[in-house]
Amino acid sequence: MTSAMTLETLLWFVGTAFVVAQASTFCTTIYLHRCLTHTGLKLHPALCFLMHLELTLATGIVPREWAAVHRKHHRFSDEDGDPHSPYLEGLWNVLFFNVLMYKKEIKNQKTLETFTPNWEDDFLDRIPKIGKFGPILGQATLVLTFPWIAGLDFWIGAPMGYAVWWLNAGFYVLLNAMINSICHKVGYRNFPNQKATNLRWVALLTGGEGLHNNHHEFPMSARFRAKASELDLAWIFIRIFKALGLADYKESGLATIKRP
Repeated sequence: MTSAMTLETLLWFVGTAFVVAQASTFCTTIYLHRCLTHTGLKLHPALCFLMHLELTLATGIVPREWAAVHRKHHRFSDEDGDPHSPYLEGLWNVLFFNVLMYKKEIKNQKTLETFTPNWEDDFLDRIPKIGKFGPILGQATLVLTFPWIAGLDFWIGAPMGYAVWWLNAGFYVLLNAMINSICHKVGYRNFPNQKATNLRWVALLTGGEGLHNNHHEFPMSARFRAKASELDLAWIFIRIFKALGLADYKESGLATIKRP
């Protein structure tokens, strides 16, 4: 294999993992966060199913667990009870061990009962052990498709496809950890009464989630951008979905603010 082919293969490897992680990030902010958790956005059932399916295959996240942990985070934001506050646990601990804090919290049945008391499972939720089997199916999908995507021999591309899934998981975990750690201590605040901060470069990488100070001030707003200079890429998709009749939201919170 020539050096040029090796570089091309590496680019396909990293690029595919990053694209999958970005797809999961957008499904997280649009479906899990703005729609299910804060209910500031309504999505067509078909769109919900596709986003839930993507998250199941690429991350293994169970929506009820994610929503419960995030609602608890808002209830006790940076105070005792917050599942992942950098003020309580330290910025570096949350940045590198946020996933462990999340896994610990989802085992707390009281958290699920308190913060998602009337949760209604969808079709995927009702499949036994879907949070464990989903990633296995996702890995199998990449094992079978990555050789074709990268133009490789199957026996070379298949193990790389398996590794792509894990690299995607690493990207996804890091992006979420950045929001929970850096975007609570580093950056600027449009709303000083909130400890959470905004970082434009994190927002660019996370579909707008890096505009965390804005979100904490208006958690039920389907839009996270408060200034024209702030980029909320997920909001662009939400507007497109609404134009297609696949989404709806109320003009409230940040969606009504006009800021320079």
